[in-house]
Amino acid sequence: MNADKKAVLTGAHFIDGDHAACEGAIAAGCKFVAGYPITPSTEVVERIAARFPLVGGIFVQMEDEIASSIAIQGAVWAGKKAMTVTSGPGFSLMMEHIGFAAITETPCVFINVQRGGPSTGLPTLPAQADMMQARWGSHGDYEIIAIVPNSPQECFDLTIRAFNLAEEYRVPVLVMMDECVGHMTEKVEIPEADKIEVVERKFTEKPPGEYRMFDTNGSMVPEMVKAGAGYRIHLTGLTHDDRGYPAMSPVVHNKMLRRLVDKVLLNEEKIRHIEEDQVEGADVVVVSYGITSRVVLPAVNKARKDGIKVGHIRLITVWPFPESYIRELAKKVSAFVVPELNLGQIVYEVERCAAGNAVTQLVSHAGGAVHSPEEIYDEIKGVLGHA
Repeated sequence: MNADKKAVLTGAHFIDGDHAACEGAIAAGCKFVAGYPITPSTEVVERIAARFPLVGGIFVQMEDEIASSIAIQGAVWAGKKAMTVTSGPGFSLMMEHIGFAAITETPCVFINVQRGGPSTGLPTLPAQADMMQARWGSHGDYEIIAIVPNSPQECFDLTIRAFNLAEEYRVPVLVMMDECVGHMTEKVEIPEADKIEVVERKFTEKPPGEYRMFDTNGSMVPEMVKAGAGYRIHLTGLTHDDRGYPAMSPVVHNKMLRRLVDKVLLNEEKIRHIEEDQVEGADVVVVSYGITSRVVLPAVNKARKDGIKVGHIRLITVWPFPESYIRELAKKVSAFVVPELNLGQIVYEVERCAAGNAVTQLVSHAGGAVHSPEEIYDEIKGVLGHA
């Protein structure tokens, strides 16, 4: 289906990434947001609070991030699309409920505008140090999807994509912005509603007596119902059978977990979203994401002028990680250079997938500011000596 014409703020706007993400959520059909103010994400919900009364949505400022992250899941089971918004310390508090969303297959969106940490850290300054937490922050085996915009335009576009992916795979989807992208103001083009593709929730057509909450009917993703429609709904964080009832059995647990993981990993190539630039024939490939992918460009261009065959990959979907893609590429190149606003996170995924076929070099930055292009250029130039 297409977006709601009455809700979409069509046209060209000069807005920051936080505000653009709000408009993306509205265009995607989000009708419930719960949140707690935290820098640098507060502008998302400030705009939500102003816009929702005009489009039939509900925003609730909760008492904390823990309450916010479970309130949205109640809204989903009441039939609404929902999201919450936070930054580092609040993201840490939400981890248990991300796990709950994973095991109950509750489609919802978490926006994390990353800042310097740990703890209170640098509330107003950027980092990319929550990337591993996004994937592994909750305990146990599960899969999520995490996408990373690098501009206000992508904050709009990828928030819509986040809701679509959440509905298609019934998983929590994380939009991992950073302070720079959240607070930078650029032109954002919002298309006409009939040009915005929106994935609607797949509700069951089975009558209440025949419906089983987690019966996939041969597919990987079960159909949903909503509270109040006459169906028995039983949600639990315990291992459960296809009715949703607790089933404390290793056999049931194994079957449940493998499906939760496989419905994402077996569709990785379909979910994958990367941007390539002159990768074919390159000796060195820079792998970047978020704001760092923009800082990389002057370094890459300078290296090319100096005769270095350098390609650039921007990870837009970071989780699930494009493992098979990196493995194959590692057989063709000499080295990877991975700049990150942290002391090393996604670089270890690149190194693991390279499997010794290519050197992997981190360009670390603790955050608080972005890299200088010269730092990245020096690593591009120097890494070939180690390859």
